[in-house]
Amino acid sequence: MPPTHRTATRALLGAAFVLGFALPAHAGDQPFTIDTPRRIVNCGGVQPSPDGHSIAFTVTHPDFDKDANVTELWAVDLTAGSPRQLTWERKHVGEVRWSPDGQSVTFVAPDANDHAQVWALPFHGGEARQLTHSTTDVEHYAWRPDGRALAYVAPDSAIKRTGENKALTTFQVGAQDLFLRTNAEPRHIWLQPLEGDARRLTSGSWSVEFVLPPSSPPSHLSWSPDGKQLAFAQVPAPESGKLDSVHVAILDLDSGAIRPLDGARRFQNNPQFTPDGKSLTYWFPRDGRGDAGFVNELYLAPLTGGGHSLTRALDRNVYTSEFLPDGRTVLVAANDRTTTGLWLQSIDGPAKRIELGDLIVNGAFGYDVQTTKTGAIVFSATTATRPSEVYVMDKPDAKPRRLTDFNGWLGSFALGRTETVTWTNDGLTEDGVLIHPAKEDATKSYPLVLVIHGGPTSCSKGNFSTMGQMMANEGWYVFMPNYRGSDNLGNAYQSAIHGDWGPGPGRDVMAGIAELRKRPSVDRTRTAVTGWSYGGYMTSWLIGNYPNEWRAAMAGAPVTSWTDQYDYSDGNISLKNDMGGSPWTTDHAEFYKQQSPITYATKAKAPTLVMANLEDFRVPPTQAMALYRALQDNGVESKFIGFQGRTHASADPVNARERTRLWIDWVKQHIEKPATNLP
Repeated sequence: MPPTHRTATRALLGAAFVLGFALPAHAGDQPFTIDTPRRIVNCGGVQPSPDGHSIAFTVTHPDFDKDANVTELWAVDLTAGSPRQLTWERKHVGEVRWSPDGQSVTFVAPDANDHAQVWALPFHGGEARQLTHSTTDVEHYAWRPDGRALAYVAPDSAIKRTGENKALTTFQVGAQDLFLRTNAEPRHIWLQPLEGDARRLTSGSWSVEFVLPPSSPPSHLSWSPDGKQLAFAQVPAPESGKLDSVHVAILDLDSGAIRPLDGARRFQNNPQFTPDGKSLTYWFPRDGRGDAGFVNELYLAPLTGGGHSLTRALDRNVYTSEFLPDGRTVLVAANDRTTTGLWLQSIDGPAKRIELGDLIVNGAFGYDVQTTKTGAIVFSATTATRPSEVYVMDKPDAKPRRLTDFNGWLGSFALGRTETVTWTNDGLTEDGVLIHPAKEDATKSYPLVLVIHGGPTSCSKGNFSTMGQMMANEGWYVFMPNYRGSDNLGNAYQSAIHGDWGPGPGRDVMAGIAELRKRPSVDRTRTAVTGWSYGGYMTSWLIGNYPNEWRAAMAGAPVTSWTDQYDYSDGNISLKNDMGGSPWTTDHAEFYKQQSPITYATKAKAPTLVMANLEDFRVPPTQAMALYRALQDNGVESKFIGFQGRTHASADPVNARERTRLWIDWVKQHIEKPATNLP
C-alpha cells in the first residue's frame, strides 16, 4: 500500500551490525518449489465459544482447478483437541462468531444469489440456517448480548433506473480511484431478529466505515452490555479518499439518535464497550497525527468523550484489543522488531509482555488472537519453518499448545534458516530478516536477493515465508529489510519517514546491504532488488538512485509518481494530507517530484521486470507503465507483465502462483549473468 507517514532527512552517521535470533532450518531434503504451496493450509479467524471450551476457526486451501481459495469452518476442543470440519463445499466462510448461548456458530457466506449473508450452524449437529436476507452483501455483524437479534452492516441498494435511463452510465466519482465503475453506496446498520424481518437502523449520505482490500479488517459494531446502544466507526461519505475522516459514533436504539463520541474528531476507529458499559476503548493515532502515520494507540474514554491513551508507554503500533474476563485488562498486539508482540495492558497500570517463543501471530493491522471466558488466549500463528496452525495458552504465563497439525508434512522439506539482523544508520537502529540458502555450504558464496515489504506502515518478520523459502531453494540469501517508516520499532522510527519517502529509506536499505556484504558467504557482485507496492516504490527508487548495485530488479505495483498516486488512487485526499499539500499548488509540486522514483528512472541500468494489475485501485498502473517506458527508451532490458482484475495484487491461486514464478524466474535469469552495469 502507499505510505501513511513521513520524516525529516537526517545525516548519514555510519552503520554497525549485530546478530539477532537465528532459527534452525528443517533437516529434510525435499526441495521447496513453486508447487509446494499447493498443499499449504492457512488457519485463521479464531473465535472461542462463550464457555471457553472450544474454538471455531477457518481453514483455507488453494483449489487450482477452480482457481479459488476455498475456506471452510472447523472447530477444536481446547482440552481434547481433534479438530473437526463443520462445513463442506461453501464458496467462502468468514466473519466467524458464536451465538451468545453457545449453541450455534455463525458466519458470513454467499446465498443462492451470491449475496453474502449471515448463517447459523448448530454446533452439535444440523443444517446451517440463513439468518439474514439482505439485498446487498452483509459485510460484518454483531450479536446483541441477549442473543435474540444481531446487527449487521450492508451497502444500500443502488437506485434502479427505468426506461431510457437504463442506458445511462454516469455516476459521481468524488474522492475515489481511477477505476471506479459505479456509485459507491453508503453502508448502513440493520437489526435482524432471530424471527421476523430486518429493521433498518441508520440511513443517510454518510456511511459506516468500509474497507477496500487489501487493507485493515473492518471496524466492527460493538453492543453495550444492556443491548441499548451500538458503537461504530462513521465516515462522512462512502468515498475511499475520505476514510481518514473516520470517527466513533454511538447509536441509541430506542430513539434512533446518533451522536459522535468527540464531535468531529478524526481518526478514531474500532470502538468497543468496556464490560461494565460505562466507557469505550478505541484506536487513535498518537496525538491525533493520523495524517502523518504516527503509531496507533489504544484509548479509553467515558461515553461523554475524551479519554487517554493506555498504550503510550508501549510505543508500538497497536492494532488489536480484547478484554480479559476481569474487565480491567486488555490484550493488545502489535508488530515488535521481527515478531508480533502480545501484552496484557491494565486500564490503570503498565503492560506485561506475553512470551510466545518462536510463534508469530498471524495478521497485520489486526491480529488473529482472542481471549476466552476462562482467561485463556487462542490464536493462529506461524514459525519460520511451519505455516499457520491454531494455538492456545491456557493462561497468559503458560506455554503455547498447538491444537492443529495441518502443515506438519513440511518437516520433510529442506528450508532456509531464518535470522534476524540489526544495524544502525543515520542514528537509527534498524532490523530485518535474512533467510539463508536452503542447502548452505559454508565454503561457498551466494547471491543476495532483496524482498522489500510494502506499506510502508508494516514490517518484515520471521514468520513463514513461501516466497522466501522458494528463493532459498534457488540458493540465494533473501534479505527483507525494515526501513524507516516500518511499524515495528516505535513512533520515532515509524514517523521518521515523514517528509522523506525515498532518500532516507533508501539509505537504510543500502546500509543493511553493506553490512551483509561483509560476510564472506554473501557475493557482493550478485545482488537483486525486488518488492511489491511500497516495496515496488523502493525498488524503483533504488535502481534509479543506486544504478550500479543490481544484477536484476522486479518492481511490482510500484508507486513511481506521487502526483499520479494523488490523482488516480483510492486514497487521494489522505495522501494529500500525508504529503503536506496538493501537487497542483506551486509550493508542493517540487516536493512531489523530488520524492518520485520516476524522476530518476533515466539513470537506471538493472534489467527490470515490472508487474501490475491493470485495474489496481491502490496503486494505479499508470506508474508502472511510465517506469517501463522510461527503461525501454533508455535501452534498459525490461519487461512489463500485466494482470487483470480490480485488485492491488491477484490473490487467486493461479495468478498468484504465476506472479511468483515470473518474479523468481526473472531474478534467476539475470543473477548469474555477467554484469554490465557494475563498476
